[in-house]
Amino acid sequence: MNMGVQQSHVKVLPGDPPVEIVLRRSARARRMTLRVSALDGRISLTRPMRVSEAEAMRFASEKAPWIRAQVARLEPVRRVALSVAIPVEGVPLAVCSGIPGVDAAGIRVSTTRPPGPQVAAILKTLARERLAAAVVRHAAALDLSPGRLTLRDTRSRWGSCTGRGDLMFSWRLVMAPADVLDYVAAHEVAHLRHMDHSRAFWATVERTRPDWRDQRDWLRTHGPALHAWSFAAD
Repeated sequence: MNMGVQQSHVKVLPGDPPVEIVLRRSARARRMTLRVSALDGRISLTRPMRVSEAEAMRFASEKAPWIRAQVARLEPVRRVALSVAIPVEGVPLAVCSGIPGVDAAGIRVSTTRPPGPQVAAILKTLARERLAAAVVRHAAALDLSPGRLTLRDTRSRWGSCTGRGDLMFSWRLVMAPADVLDYVAAHEVAHLRHMDHSRAFWATVERTRPDWRDQRDWLRTHGPALHAWSFAAD
């Protein structure tokens, strides 16, 4: 029997502006919980199995002022365009025309195609280079053997490690300062030894990143700004 979330669908809470709420029905829930994601602004309401959809929406209506206050505090969407400066390894670089690539002068893209997808492709390539090198370095220092490395545009986590030793990272880490990216690589490599967040795990992280708290705090504070960038073609 699945004891987790059983159902999930989207409802609209009327108002100015109307907001979408992801309703989740969970066998594990003992009370209704309302969350607004700091990463993508998604609003979710989890309800116990016994609570009806109508009752859940009444609860959301009562919390509407709080919901809209939280949404108002979210980072505004930032769209990629020519002349716009985008952080690359913590340094703002302007998008400019030229042969596609990136260096200290800027992020060059072709003017015959939308800049967003081009910039995203350039950042993904750079992210793979930086993360692969960091993983190899940290794994060697700890005498560990990582598996396959993949990149995704995840919203809920910056990295993950599977039981087989495969590592996944958000390519948006390449927009953060280099030390932040390096910390996340060290964090996931440490999971090759400890698949938890025990004291032993953090001690392992500290062996290669003694300043891990500073880098973790940076992500908690500035991570939503990295997710606010839209690389869509329109």
